[in-house]
Amino acid sequence: MPLRLSYLSLLPLLCMAVPLPEVQKINERPIIGIVAQEVTDEAFVPFGKTYIADSYVKFLESAGCRVIPIRLNLTEEEYLRIFKSINGVLFPGGDVDLLASSFARTAGIFYRLAVEATSSGNYFPIWGTCMGFQILTSLTSGKDLLVPTSASNISLPLNLTYDISSSKMFQHASPELLRVLRRENVTANFHHFGITPEVFQANEKLSTFYRILSTNRDKSEVEFVSTIEARNFPIYGVQWHPEVNRFQWRSDHAYPHSVNAMWISQYTANFFVNEARKNMNTFSSVQEEEESLIYNWTPKYTANISGYEQAYFF
Repeated sequence: MPLRLSYLSLLPLLCMAVPLPEVQKINERPIIGIVAQEVTDEAFVPFGKTYIADSYVKFLESAGCRVIPIRLNLTEEEYLRIFKSINGVLFPGGDVDLLASSFARTAGIFYRLAVEATSSGNYFPIWGTCMGFQILTSLTSGKDLLVPTSASNISLPLNLTYDISSSKMFQHASPELLRVLRRENVTANFHHFGITPEVFQANEKLSTFYRILSTNRDKSEVEFVSTIEARNFPIYGVQWHPEVNRFQWRSDHAYPHSVNAMWISQYTANFFVNEARKNMNTFSSVQEEEESLIYNWTPKYTANISGYEQAYFF
């Protein structure tokens, strides 16, 4: 009489024969650092030497993370300790020298540490907005390759490239969200300099490290690169400002406030914070973590003197 085996009796053997896929660990309490910006606006001088606009803080917090300020002019050892404690870093917009400023030095240290960590299997993401985008191009190329672009106080759609479909940033975006990006003025631009696609592609360090996801044209029809992501690292840059859609309100500034503009802003915040969830760095103690969070500083109302509603000063 032939041996009859039920499916249930075979289940243990099937489980042994087919290895289960490894489940990726997810950090449910991510903390992201924002590099402080040097004060260049005279209106801010009385309050401190460096600052972080609250819109960047809220942008990240809205996607479910906490934030610490990364202050300038610390030692490399102090930056290394911070790097090993956080799960990602954001380079904000501003107006400083891309090669010689304190901001450039600090960003450069975190860029190097992030590349080294990811190369060794410790996934560490970076996001650059506006000048943060520009600093990424200078850190990778070793040069300031910017040219004048008349794209201040204007909102635009994106001219998406073919790499969008296979990109990490947008490969899971819905067709409707991509349609919004292509057709509606949902990306706010506030920059006087940019990098052209021709210069970008001609620089071997840039073209091999990043791929271009979108371009735009300024008020004089000069084309500039507007969105990039690294090919082999979780490093992302946008020449536009996704944070202003939801958190900045000055009426004479081209901040897009449509429902779809809110969607784009939240999408980008969710994307980057989800990238940070793939990093498992932690502070050495609960006390050190709590003392590092931006909750320890009180933001100042600045909407009467700037485009920011509030800012943290250091």
